[in-house]
Amino acid sequence: MDFIDLKSQYRQLRDPINARIHAVLDHGQYILGPEICELEKCLAEYVGIKHCIAVSSGTDALLIALMAYGIGPGDEVITSPFTFISTGEVITLLGAKPVFVDIDRRTYNLDPALLSDAITDKTKAIMPVSLYGQCADFDAINSIADPCGIPVIEDGAQSFGATYKNRKSCTLSHVGATSFFPSKSLGCYGDGGALFTNDEKLNKVFRAIRIHGQNELREHTCIGINGRMDSIQAAVLLAKMEIFHSEVEARIRIAQRYTDLIENDLKRRKSPIRVRTPYIEAHNTSVFAQYTIEVSDRDTVQESMKAHSIPTAVHYPLPLHLQPAFKFLGLGQGNFPVSEEVANHVISLPMHPYLTEQVQSQIIAAL
Repeated sequence: MDFIDLKSQYRQLRDPINARIHAVLDHGQYILGPEICELEKCLAEYVGIKHCIAVSSGTDALLIALMAYGIGPGDEVITSPFTFISTGEVITLLGAKPVFVDIDRRTYNLDPALLSDAITDKTKAIMPVSLYGQCADFDAINSIADPCGIPVIEDGAQSFGATYKNRKSCTLSHVGATSFFPSKSLGCYGDGGALFTNDEKLNKVFRAIRIHGQNELREHTCIGINGRMDSIQAAVLLAKMEIFHSEVEARIRIAQRYTDLIENDLKRRKSPIRVRTPYIEAHNTSVFAQYTIEVSDRDTVQESMKAHSIPTAVHYPLPLHLQPAFKFLGLGQGNFPVSEEVANHVISLPMHPYLTEQVQSQIIAAL
């Protein structure tokens, strides 16, 4: 059993993926080839925004966004402590300070009710994470940030394809960023990412930074990075976009089946394990980048799953403020109690668009 089954997806898309890759091999433009422009147009149209900038990874997308805003030493950037390390990492790489705000207990996203107290005169950006495939509460976040003139950057690495009040993830603030790591809802065959904005000036700056600060005249007008997506990754993504909508629908259907099985089967069996299924806001749709539940005894659940050869994962066992890399912040146990509690109980089950009802039943039977 696979935690994420990319092989089944490839079998379905074998011909278009191979054709797209061979087209790149034939024209030989491996960096910034025609597939890049085609992909950027395709993704911009999909989410409904003016500009999409394809880049080398989701991490680099966040880094480029912060660089474009001139974030540096002495600045503060607000984000969530309950996420993958790259969100806090890129802030620190630029010499700025990550300022954490605890999460909403139900959605696991940054809690807007706690945001105002974290803003100081050093706050130069807010970077909420749309965790597990569900968008953060951007209307609430923007209503606090906008009067202060603070840009909001969505870390949509896990939520591409999700909606918030009928708007697509990556269009909900000044800048959206996403990742196309192979395990994402839309993934390439290596690293890849993208930035999204309606701001023409930011569009130009993003494009310059991703190619060593170079503009259209081949002048280096700013310090940049090697942040380009290669043409083969764009080719793979273009092929996958042909079925992306149906895969998102499948993820939602499979997630609901998981929830129904958990609520019905565990109750019938009178299982001693207490399980909390994902909470999705009524105005949201999730792409379920992970199907993550909370369990009362994670060690017991993991042992049972392992005994039945069922792969699981923990996203995330240690909040960022407790990671050794962020020891310099001087934070510890008790600073962000919701994140700390959740980190002790979450576990992710196998999740992908090709998960069958039979396999799901086997997974829940092992809980």
